[in-house]
Amino acid sequence: MQYVLSAIMGYLTGTVNPAYILSRIHGFDIRERGSGNAGASNALLLFGKARGAFCATFDIAKAACIIWLTSKLFYPVNTFAVTATACIMGHIFPFYMRFRGGKGLACITGTILAYDLRVFGIMLAAELVVALATNYICFVPMTAAVAFTPVYGIMSRDLLGALLFLAVAIVVVCKHTVNIRRITEGREARLSYLWSRDKETARLRKNYDGDE
Repeated sequence: MQYVLSAIMGYLTGTVNPAYILSRIHGFDIRERGSGNAGASNALLLFGKARGAFCATFDIAKAACIIWLTSKLFYPVNTFAVTATACIMGHIFPFYMRFRGGKGLACITGTILAYDLRVFGIMLAAELVVALATNYICFVPMTAAVAFTPVYGIMSRDLLGALLFLAVAIVVVCKHTVNIRRITEGREARLSYLWSRDKETARLRKNYDGDE
């Protein structure tokens, strides 16, 4: 019963999507503009750095908070992996958005943060290197999800939990295949958009207009 309740609470918390809600307040669906993703990165593109940062912070916090809450409610049962994976899946597949939500980066970040601060610090540094080296943010959630699976399995010795995180990693990688395709087509926004917005916007517009 603790696992079932943890899964339900994690999933429902994960479905609360600030980027989508913000777009609806402004009269449109965020999935129909920008990158088409209902997440913080697209909120940044469409609404600016401040609101993008808010959406990212909210999504990180919701994962970390619900993991903390279920761990307190159902102690000593280890509900970490169940709550975390359910929250990530809720963010990616929210029922009220016809199961087409975000791609899970912020929720994965919140999960790692809730698990171990040392692991979080090490993986944050590693993912910053990945982001800067590739100049694409989409590689961060894929590598983070894949890397965290064995880290969690080895540290916790929780085989079932590791398998759950493996399933999440597979889903996250699959969800980002469209980003990989856009990279090959020159249509994926680069990380340098944050400090070279005009140049990056011009590059994207040129690549899109070239096919018209």
